[in-house]
Amino acid sequence: MTFGAVMRQAIECSEQVKGNTYPNPPVGAVILDADGQVAGIGATEPPGGAHAEVVALRGAGERARGGTAVVTLEPCNHHGRTPPCVDALLASGVARVVYSVGDPNPEAAGGAQRLGAAGVEVVGGVHEAEVAAGPLREWLHKQRTGMPHVTWKFATSVDGRSAAADGSSQWITSAAARLDVHRHRAAVDAIVVGTGTVYIDDPTLTARLPDGTLAENQPLRVVVGEREISPEANVLNDDSHTMVIRTRDPHEVMRALSDRTAVLVEGGPTLAGAFLRAGVIDRILAYVAPILLGGPITAVDDVGVLSIAGAQRWRFDGVDTIGPDVRLSLVPRGS
Repeated sequence: MTFGAVMRQAIECSEQVKGNTYPNPPVGAVILDADGQVAGIGATEPPGGAHAEVVALRGAGERARGGTAVVTLEPCNHHGRTPPCVDALLASGVARVVYSVGDPNPEAAGGAQRLGAAGVEVVGGVHEAEVAAGPLREWLHKQRTGMPHVTWKFATSVDGRSAAADGSSQWITSAAARLDVHRHRAAVDAIVVGTGTVYIDDPTLTARLPDGTLAENQPLRVVVGEREISPEANVLNDDSHTMVIRTRDPHEVMRALSDRTAVLVEGGPTLAGAFLRAGVIDRILAYVAPILLGGPITAVDDVGVLSIAGAQRWRFDGVDTIGPDVRLSLVPRGS
């Protein structure tokens, strides 16, 4: 088994805990014994719990000695809520550590250097781009900028309509696409909508499993705007916590959520336009259904573009089919 194949196991493991590790990064780890066989697998536990390497080492036990640790993020070298992962790796007797992305946090960095100085073989950069654009995308953004990573998610017909002329929008996309949305909801720290969406659609904004039950992680529900919402609104039920922010300024919203890592904007065209004009959207996630609706209700209102020359430029970083629909992932051109 190659290190690349093992790293993909670690990536899959990290994806499963996205949304449950805030404010820590979702990391996956695999321990191979001296013969190259999987001895332990782990992922970051909720805050206060063990990091991925420690979880995997627990599973491996003595089989870790002389083996290899494969981790999606460079092992940390600082005392936080838990001791440095480097300490656990050195105590385990592993002969080699393979990691994907270097730790950008100055307080936690230096793990690879310390391991190498102790005689452990260190290999970095394995599937680095895949991890950086995948399970660690939002956390790395937060480390670089100090602000949450913001994804605008919307569903649309192929002609760019978010609802029919009569306002009906359930359901533009398929059940498979909606399940994928719930998976993304469970992996973020907050979901943002406007008061208009609450008034018109009365959404619950929960993350649900395929059987309809609530997912383990429920993101903070954030309602933005100056209009009052009914105390009976579904967004105020007991399924999760809710924050109401009396502003139309996206920058004020971001400051209120500055301690979060991953934010999902799910509001209507007015809210989406405001966030795009403010330049605070880091990723677009569009679910496009093969239907035509026509009519005046588009997915986004004014984004401040007056001519083609002034168009906001984005690039695709993912195109996938979800049931009969297409999921498009876009990031700003140049990023």
